[in-house]
Amino acid sequence: MLDPASEIARLRDMLPASWRMNTTIKNSLDGRTVISSTMPQPWRNQMKVMINWNLWEQLDTVERDLLFLREVSWRQNSTWFKLGAYQSIVVASALGAIIQGTQGDVVGTALALLLGGTAGLQVWRQCRSAEIQLEADIVAIQAAERRGYTEITAAKALLSGMTQVAQLEGRKQLSLEELLRRDQLRSIVG
Repeated sequence: MLDPASEIARLRDMLPASWRMNTTIKNSLDGRTVISSTMPQPWRNQMKVMINWNLWEQLDTVERDLLFLREVSWRQNSTWFKLGAYQSIVVASALGAIIQGTQGDVVGTALALLLGGTAGLQVWRQCRSAEIQLEADIVAIQAAERRGYTEITAAKALLSGMTQVAQLEGRKQLSLEELLRRDQLRSIVG
């Protein structure tokens, strides 16, 4: 039987120091998912990774390591405040809404809020995009290489772990994002 306290300590040691400070590992209350995490809010950098220990112990250690690193790297790459066009539009429209609101211009305020909301939706979509998912796999493999794994071993473990998680969660097939990730990992493995 897997001891959650020692596993948490081992997993925390795997993380790069900058990620370790912002990551909390908890027991999952959802009995169907193996590993999940909360999206960091714009105002708070702290994220929680929830692990179902009963399902988690059915995975190999290498698979657990890579799945954990991948989950954390995905959330670390999904930053709200990464300077970009949409983030700039959100800030500019917020300022515009404040200015228009103080002047009593209802139409100008509504347009500024609409523009800001649309740009905010795009930021949210970018944080959940397939590109971020694929990038998270690469970052997780790089983090695993710093912990002594080879690139091919890490990619194989992540690939087999992804398939194992789908089986443990009772899913008959992988999602579209997982299929894209699988193709990328297969190209790394060769």
